[in-house]
Amino acid sequence: MLFGIALISIIIMLGSAFAVLFFENYLASVVALSVMSLALSVLFVVLQAPDVALTEAAVGAGVSSVILALTLRRIGLWQDKS
Repeated sequence: MLFGIALISIIIMLGSAFAVLFFENYLASVVALSVMSLALSVLFVVLQAPDVALTEAAVGAGVSSVILALTLRRIGLWQDKS
């Protein structure tokens, strides 16, 4: 059971990491990075490190995503140019 959850989490992490590389929209890349961070947080829970999982969820998916999104807005890359 735990192996299956860990495997699904790793697959989600790999998929979202490749999505970050290939998305043309910067905001979509920030969202994919946040998904990767949340999947890593789930993996840390499976590995019985809830303190690290909570920190990863708060900093990786929360604060970093907000800072990156606000930076995109500040430099004018918030909108999709297509």
